[in-house]
Amino acid sequence: MKIPQITFTRFLAAMAIVISHFNKDMFLYKIDYISNIFLKANVGVSYFFILSGFIMIIAYHRKEKIGYLDYYKNRFARIYPLYVLGLLLYLVTKYSNFSFYKGFLYLFGLQSWVPGEAMVLNFPGWSISVEFLFYLIFPWLYNYFYSKGNKSIWIITILIWIVTQVFCSLYADSSYYQGPHTQSHELLYYFPLMHINEFLVGNLAGLFFMKNHKRKNYDLPVIIIFGLVLLSLVFLPLFYHNGLMALLFIPLIVLISRNNGVLTKIFSLKPLEYLGEASYAVYITHIPVLYILREVLRKYQLDIDSMFAIYMVILIMTSVLFYQFIEKPSRDYLKKIKIS
Repeated sequence: MKIPQITFTRFLAAMAIVISHFNKDMFLYKIDYISNIFLKANVGVSYFFILSGFIMIIAYHRKEKIGYLDYYKNRFARIYPLYVLGLLLYLVTKYSNFSFYKGFLYLFGLQSWVPGEAMVLNFPGWSISVEFLFYLIFPWLYNYFYSKGNKSIWIITILIWIVTQVFCSLYADSSYYQGPHTQSHELLYYFPLMHINEFLVGNLAGLFFMKNHKRKNYDLPVIIIFGLVLLSLVFLPLFYHNGLMALLFIPLIVLISRNNGVLTKIFSLKPLEYLGEASYAVYITHIPVLYILREVLRKYQLDIDSMFAIYMVILIMTSVLFYQFIEKPSRDYLKKIKIS
């Protein structure tokens, strides 16, 4: 089953993360309340993790059993080529940061598991390191729980989600948390086991959707829930990074997927759906593209807002090219390889 209207939301989340990583002197950070949203826009990664769990169920729900090798091959083909491209682009300007140890961690997706190393090299890759864990366990989850209708996974997932939220909230306010750029920060924000709850609740949302996917006009509920997301980021000083926003993201994802209103017609437009397909390229290359662009434009001494406008255009253009001429061909080629 394909849900085109949900694809464009990936692009919106990716762009929010891109803006959150850009210079904080730009105009968006000078607007009251709007600045609060983008300062917390890294919650978009949580949206990606939840949506990943949701999409996995949608993609495989008709299968009685998932073959491990074929599944891993397909996931490798989908993720890895651009993951490596992000590293190569990063090294264009930051080659002095490279070491064989860092390269080993990055290429094997281990950086988020090692205290102090989650942000090595092309740092958005930390989330791909987490996704590798999701991909590793999903065939087992599907074969032994989802395909057999084993209800215990619902209890297990809810318990994991609750424990994660309690731990993260207490840890963030404790003396053990030493602030940004420390190992305690990496444990709280980037360690894969802190995010497993997001993938699991996304799986459950997918199971719920497959049993209740009658389409109606949900434009107003979608707008209301999206508004609640923004209001939460602006006014509620809570720890959202590791799955708390699932309380709003899950109904948002399900309602958008079931919607047949005006928003669906807009989000399903081919150009917008295409941007959604290119969103992974946006996310994984946005930091190295920014570094390269800064080097190229340094002599022009542009103001921050002009630099941002040029960056947005260049990033979208290059991401479309990366998707069309690197991600798609390499994915199609790798998927054709037979594994006996």
